[in-house]
Amino acid sequence: MPGFERILWIVLDSVGIGELPDAADYGDVGRTTLGHIALSRPLKLPNLQELGLANIAPLAHLEATRSPVGAYGKGRTHSPGKDTTTGHWEMAGVWLDQAFPTYPRGFPQELIREFERQIGRGTLGNKPASGTEILKELGEEHVRTGQPIVYTSGDSVFQIAAHEDVIPVAELYRMCEIARKLLDGPNRVGRVIARPFQGTPGHFLRTTRRHDYAVDPPKPMLLDVLAERGVPVFGIGKIHDIYNGRGVEKYVTTTGNADGMAKLAAALEEQRNGLLFCNLVDFDMLYGHRKDVEGFAQSLEEFDRMLGPFLRLLSGSDLLMITADHGCDPDPRWATTDHSREYVPILAYSRRTGAGVNLGVRSTLADMGQTIAQNFGGEIPHGKSFLSELGLPAGISAS
Repeated sequence: MPGFERILWIVLDSVGIGELPDAADYGDVGRTTLGHIALSRPLKLPNLQELGLANIAPLAHLEATRSPVGAYGKGRTHSPGKDTTTGHWEMAGVWLDQAFPTYPRGFPQELIREFERQIGRGTLGNKPASGTEILKELGEEHVRTGQPIVYTSGDSVFQIAAHEDVIPVAELYRMCEIARKLLDGPNRVGRVIARPFQGTPGHFLRTTRRHDYAVDPPKPMLLDVLAERGVPVFGIGKIHDIYNGRGVEKYVTTTGNADGMAKLAAALEEQRNGLLFCNLVDFDMLYGHRKDVEGFAQSLEEFDRMLGPFLRLLSGSDLLMITADHGCDPDPRWATTDHSREYVPILAYSRRTGAGVNLGVRSTLADMGQTIAQNFGGEIPHGKSFLSELGLPAGISAS
């Protein structure tokens, strides 16, 4: 019997908690997402504080809790890189030998020419840019010419933006599938992303029909192991896309953090066992990359308000884990809008176990995945489980 019948795993996309020892290799010395947001003004995060968030690392205006109700620690990314795919894959037990390629000067011209040949039209952009700024700059020309906007960021992504009335979403998805096949070998980017938008010049807005085309993760990883053992996995947000659907039995997309938490709460009624795996992307997409410190702060407070009622829905056989995949420090002292190479917070909560346990500094994000694998009687290639450190009560098996 598993130690916990059901595990809820929430990834706060980009909510890092301080620079990693190798931050200098990435130009990220001094960057700390939670640290700088907490420094900007007092944050109201009573539920996260109670779980032990401020016990992980010093955070301005947030006192460490004398008796946290959760277990707390932080995780180090073993793989090179600082993007969504790298972080989520490592959580599932995949270590990369080298980081996915990035394109600070745009994609090679020969690659763009072949992409244009296969889609039958020219392109605009081909440079790193903010998703909102590129629409301001090139959205009107795109509407006039019908040429899709190709751009990247500090991450390993090939993004294609198109107005839904100019290039139908189905056609945009087809273009992404073409790009995904082209982007292999030395140009094997982590994700190709469809970025549909609507509106008029000066008022362009991205729609919810975004779709990610990820590289297929190597085997075995956590979701493969769970599938082999008949453990159901419910993906919420971009989880299905990140893992190319492997091992994800059911999934729903989301329009934002509030929608993600609502769908996670609804999934508690639908799935009584297994893994519910949720990514909340607003922190990254709406605030981190846009360097919106106050928006990020408000989004953290919104999540904390939603967390309180959610905790009351959990049963005694549930384990909740809250973490992140990397950082995206929006502090204006750094000109970059890229992700930051940071530790990620780890909070684990159950009504039965783990109160006040200091999980320390974990050497890989795979420790979380290994904990889940062990709970359901499996094992993944990397990581050390902390299931026993949660202090399961007598009579409860951990495997």
